[in-house]
Amino acid sequence: MAATRSIHNGILRNHSLYFSTSCYRKQISLASLFQRYGFPSSQIPHFISKNSFLLDSNIPVIEESLATLFSFRIPQNALVSLIRKCPAVLEPKFLQNWEQELSKLKAMNPSSSMIVNFLECSRRFQLDPVEACKKVETLKGSGFSDDLVSKILEGFPSVIAVSKSDIASVIEFLVEYGIPREVVDRVVRLYPRVLGIGVEQRLKPLIRELKELGFSVHEIRSEVIRVPRILGMEIGEFSQCLRLLEGLKCREAIKERIFQEGLLRACFEVKLRVDCLCGQGLIRSDALKLLWKEPRLITYDVESIKKKIRFLVQRMNYSIDCLLHVPEYLGVNFEKQIVPRYNVMEYLKAKGAIGFEVGLKDMVKPSRLRFYNLYVKPYPKCEKIYERFSGTTIVKSKHPPGLWKLFKPYKFPTTDEDAKNLKSFMDSLV
Repeated sequence: MAATRSIHNGILRNHSLYFSTSCYRKQISLASLFQRYGFPSSQIPHFISKNSFLLDSNIPVIEESLATLFSFRIPQNALVSLIRKCPAVLEPKFLQNWEQELSKLKAMNPSSSMIVNFLECSRRFQLDPVEACKKVETLKGSGFSDDLVSKILEGFPSVIAVSKSDIASVIEFLVEYGIPREVVDRVVRLYPRVLGIGVEQRLKPLIRELKELGFSVHEIRSEVIRVPRILGMEIGEFSQCLRLLEGLKCREAIKERIFQEGLLRACFEVKLRVDCLCGQGLIRSDALKLLWKEPRLITYDVESIKKKIRFLVQRMNYSIDCLLHVPEYLGVNFEKQIVPRYNVMEYLKAKGAIGFEVGLKDMVKPSRLRFYNLYVKPYPKCEKIYERFSGTTIVKSKHPPGLWKLFKPYKFPTTDEDAKNLKSFMDSLV
């Protein structure tokens, strides 16, 4: 009842364009229909108001379209996401044609994600189902197996808009560069988007740039086979990443970790971190500057970086731009330092124990012992919050137990002759 009431209230808020009673009733019917098929009740009013063509359609026809989509054995969450992003897939004629063509693809045993991507891209590019299925035959004709074609359509559904000649030119380029044909399948499986990259516009200039930077053909080929995503780098990105690596100022131990898999791989790792930071809201120049200030980020997992930034923005309510002033935040341990210190500060603020504004710098930069002495030791209740120094935390010794025995001097047995010598020596001193 609460969900239905929220739908009604949402429709009333979006009811300014539709004043007639019949139109309002139709919105209620549509809302009930979409809710029955798994749409979140809070999103239904906005979805209906945004797609006014639904009000001009017959509800039984829309219900039939939804039933047809569910007959494709697509998971409910994926189907709801597809309809929200591309509501035009509800068009009955489109689905009828697709129902016939998908039956021809059953031999490939298509996955649900492949079907979703296929439907979305064919509708987005306004491709007839017959034309879209011809693209599948084109991929098979290029020597790819059914399983690989399915993987390509899952990872790069826009391949259905790529011409046959462009796909053939990419395969030919990889083979001419010294990659065996069977290995080309592995490259495409790991990075399907390579089929949409222009040979003359991107691939050849990229290889030329790498050669000019001093990388050998064998090194480039080996790294492409190992990490095919390198082929997706923009022209000039490698040069930019290489300049950053050459100007790093950090401990030798960190440099060894950065370059342990070679300079070419290190450049690609820098590119991944730059893309991650840009995806979180930084501009490219600031992302490069942040990596230069905190080189440890190059050795950290991308997901751990995202986790720290989400905590910073969503939980701590800081702007991502503050990382330029306190880059150390991304370099410290999340579970052992960031979370315990934040919890301590929040507890002290709630109790009114801190009379000044605590910035990110005050929270991150102090050493563990200094932070403990300033904010934890004076307040006994903070001991449990600050796990590093709580009584329940076991601090592991730096040395294995029993190591001191190796440094204990060996005791030799004392003989009668040794006693006589010691006694004569002491008598001589008297």
